[in-house]
Amino acid sequence: MSRHVAIITDSTAYLPARAMERHDIVAVPLTVVLGDEALEEGTEISARSVAQALQKRRPVTTSRPAPEVFAAAYRAAAEAGADGIVSLHLSSEFSGTYDAAVLAAKEAPVPVRVVDTGMVAMALGFCALAAADTAEAGGTLDEAVAAAEKRAQGTAAYFYVDTLDYLRRGGRIGAAQALLGSALAVKPLLQLDGGRIELREKVRTASKAIARLEEIVVERAGAAPVDVAVHHLAAPERAELLAERLRERVPGLAELHVSEVGAVIGAHTGPGLLGVVVSAR
Repeated sequence: MSRHVAIITDSTAYLPARAMERHDIVAVPLTVVLGDEALEEGTEISARSVAQALQKRRPVTTSRPAPEVFAAAYRAAAEAGADGIVSLHLSSEFSGTYDAAVLAAKEAPVPVRVVDTGMVAMALGFCALAAADTAEAGGTLDEAVAAAEKRAQGTAAYFYVDTLDYLRRGGRIGAAQALLGSALAVKPLLQLDGGRIELREKVRTASKAIARLEEIVVERAGAAPVDVAVHHLAAPERAELLAERLRERVPGLAELHVSEVGAVIGAHTGPGLLGVVVSAR
């Protein structure tokens, strides 16, 4: 970590390992609690393990990193030569991760700018990449923050889930919305809006919902240069098929990432998740 501005994020960014290595981005892990066992996302538990636990109706919860974990990451960055740190995190509406980072930043040996991106998954990951690109080009701490915030403003995320029950259990969507979806036997399409997960549309079948998800993404992308990420949980065939369709239909497509979400997001969405992030360059 030789550049003067270091980039730190959290494990819900789901950045490709190659991108993290190339840009020297550090991801602080959130925790998944499976039964009475606390496990770090990314190293100690897989999304597939979470999916299997949810299917068996085993209790699964998540928790933020302790401030001490962020403090250690900030010290390590400073010791490696950074004289400033941009710390970018998932929406504070979902997790106390941002608050933990803010607490740790107060005691850091170098200036730390903690940013609530209002995003999650590769919507957060694209913000981290934008900050890293700016830092690598010699940008200041403020310029790297500005680049991340600009990327967040041009990024949208849409999700299909088989059921709203997992989001309801975790308190990430209102019980009334979840009950309505179940009562009508509809398939929900969700979006990130103001850092929250909101119900965008209700569609009658899974196939129609996924087709509608494709249309929404194509409309959002338009003809401008965009990066796209397709996420899934235990639905690789769905993800690859959707990715192929988007390759054909998004004229300004620059980069396309296809990946399974990690254990933390998987714990709240359940198996069958299909999500798409569209991020303007």
